[in-house]
Amino acid sequence: MKRPVWIPVVTGLMRRGDKVLVGQRPVGNTLAGHWEFPGGKIEKNESPEQALVRELREELGIEAEVGALKLASTHSYGDTGIVILFYEVLFWKGEPKNVHHMDLRWITPSELKDLSIPDANRRILDRIEEALR
Repeated sequence: MKRPVWIPVVTGLMRRGDKVLVGQRPVGNTLAGHWEFPGGKIEKNESPEQALVRELREELGIEAEVGALKLASTHSYGDTGIVILFYEVLFWKGEPKNVHHMDLRWITPSELKDLSIPDANRRILDRIEEALR
């Protein structure tokens, strides 16, 4: 029996007042057009926190300080599983820029349900909203 492939992913919960930052996945990427929290895959020899700092620099052009792990979950897309680690982003230097995504939005957590978001997030939406409280 073939072992499943698991991809570790980190995401940042960036808050400004009562809003959280989401980005729209670019054309040509998996799940293009869906809204997601900024982040990405953990590379070899990186801690989850180091990966999130790198991803936020690459995707948003900011230098961030990563805080506590707020939520962890798994999801399967066909034969591939993902482990998603949601971290609070405490502070950042610079204004988030649209480097990677098609668009960026600051939204209230309750607006997430109205957006096209990946199934991995939709399935745990109540837990995400709780982590953002």
